[in-house]
Amino acid sequence: MYIENSYLKKQFSIWLLLMLLIISIIIIVGGLTRLTDSGLSITEWELFSGFLPPFNESDWDHYFSLYKKIPEYQLQNFSMDLAEFKVIFWWEWAHRFLGRLLGIFFLVPLIYFSFKIGFSKLYKIYFIFLLICFQGFMGWYMVSSGLVERVDVSHFRLSAHLIIAFIILSLIFWNFLKLNLANNYIIKINFYLPSFFLLIIFLQILMGAFVSGMDAGTIYNSWPLMGNSYFPDDNNLINLFTLSAFSEPSIVQFFHRNLAYLILIFYLFILYKIYKNKIVGSYNSIKIIGLILILQIVLGILTLLYGAQIYFASMHQICSIFLVSSCIYFLYLNSNTN
Repeated sequence: MYIENSYLKKQFSIWLLLMLLIISIIIIVGGLTRLTDSGLSITEWELFSGFLPPFNESDWDHYFSLYKKIPEYQLQNFSMDLAEFKVIFWWEWAHRFLGRLLGIFFLVPLIYFSFKIGFSKLYKIYFIFLLICFQGFMGWYMVSSGLVERVDVSHFRLSAHLIIAFIILSLIFWNFLKLNLANNYIIKINFYLPSFFLLIIFLQILMGAFVSGMDAGTIYNSWPLMGNSYFPDDNNLINLFTLSAFSEPSIVQFFHRNLAYLILIFYLFILYKIYKNKIVGSYNSIKIIGLILILQIVLGILTLLYGAQIYFASMHQICSIFLVSSCIYFLYLNSNTN
């Protein structure tokens, strides 16, 4: 994307940064909504009517009465009172409110920039907006899975919801880099290496969502072994090769652990290739990834050891935002984008 007018370019860049900030906050609040088991506290879609929170006791009683009809309350939280319900309600309401805010703050400036810059230059940005709209639908599709016959949302739908959020974040950041950062390095690493690295990072986020969705982080709270052995003793090795493995908490945790080792090994391979071939333009970006990756691994281990305690688990997810962003930056530097 090229914008001739420097003032418009600055405006557009600031807008993209604001969108990055909002989507990052949404991911963080979404993680906390899951960690506090708040995601099912609002049981209706409420695309427009839910923009404002309850203002009186009658409104609160209405929301609480709806919550009492779902399995999570009837089977798990049957002793919850209104004051306790308000705590989980605010997390879910904040998550939905931020999603609506993102939609408004994205669409209105996008229309403005379309008149100023031209639609033909912004069609990729409109695609991001469509993804944001689809993400809203996916959020409700996820919530609806927990309203009947179960006390949690589907971990498959939860993972899809999270992955789409990271795709949106990645696309916004990529467009920001294209607009503001020249990519004139002559010597670059093979583009397939940072692409595959980003792919396995996304796969790890997917596994992390599975772990979170099934509360798999609350079992086998030891490291480097899972209890007394490398492989969880409540399962069979043969189950690794079945589709049902992705619905087994201990195996999903096993996948999540070992994918982290694979990511670290592949990172070291890329680091070796960069320094061996003296790809100077990637020195700083690969170092940044390394620092964030080490922090992410440490936070992952602490999250396990402390039984998915909310502070460590939340920091672990926040760190994933920085990890993905640094990988996007590294990928951009080694792309053929001008």
